[in-house]
Amino acid sequence: MKVLVHDDQPLEQWREGVMTRMRVSALAGGRQLCIFEQFCEPGLGAPTHSHAVEEVLEVLAGTAEVWLGEEKAAMQANQSVVVPAGARHGFRNIGQDILHMRATLAAPIFEAAYDDGREAPRRWVPA
Repeated sequence: MKVLVHDDQPLEQWREGVMTRMRVSALAGGRQLCIFEQFCEPGLGAPTHSHAVEEVLEVLAGTAEVWLGEEKAAMQANQSVVVPAGARHGFRNIGQDILHMRATLAAPIFEAAYDDGREAPRRWVPA
């Protein structure tokens, strides 16, 4: 059994004002899941994108506006949404404090395609 100490895992800046910590991935022995946290400054988050696999977005602290297709909802701590595979979605911090999100993808490697052509497709592969 491998015990993961998440405080030992590094924070990475994925975009200005958005820090990410991988909790479980192929790097940690995950074979079917990628779980990561994001810490987003006010007004910032994840632009519209999609994944080939299902995802669960969960608010741990703060207030998020989450969109899934054309639907939008304000979400608070202890609320989550299931994002179907291939669905266009995103979120942003609509509060005054840091937004703390947790995402769980049904794949051990993070991959996303973004609607905004200025944001390159991202594939997080363990070093």
